[in-house]
Amino acid sequence: MRNLSSLPNVGRVLEKNLHSIGVYRPEQLREMGSKEAFIRIRLIDRGACLHMLYGLQGAIEGVRYTWLDEETKQDLRNFFNNLL
Repeated sequence: MRNLSSLPNVGRVLEKNLHSIGVYRPEQLREMGSKEAFIRIRLIDRGACLHMLYGLQGAIEGVRYTWLDEETKQDLRNFFNNLL
């Protein structure tokens, strides 16, 4: 079993936020998905930003968020902008 901190993009702040929403293992994050995890994090951290959403998706895909493809980034941007 791997820790969340072993995933790309998951530092102390994101790991703490994930723990706060009941996510402790990478499998739980994958099952929940980046968008649902982000919505739940926003309820406890109003400062959660687009880059955190990218980071969640990158963690799920196992890549740095800067390596996400443009289609995925655009989808996440649209999702984020609709939350505002």
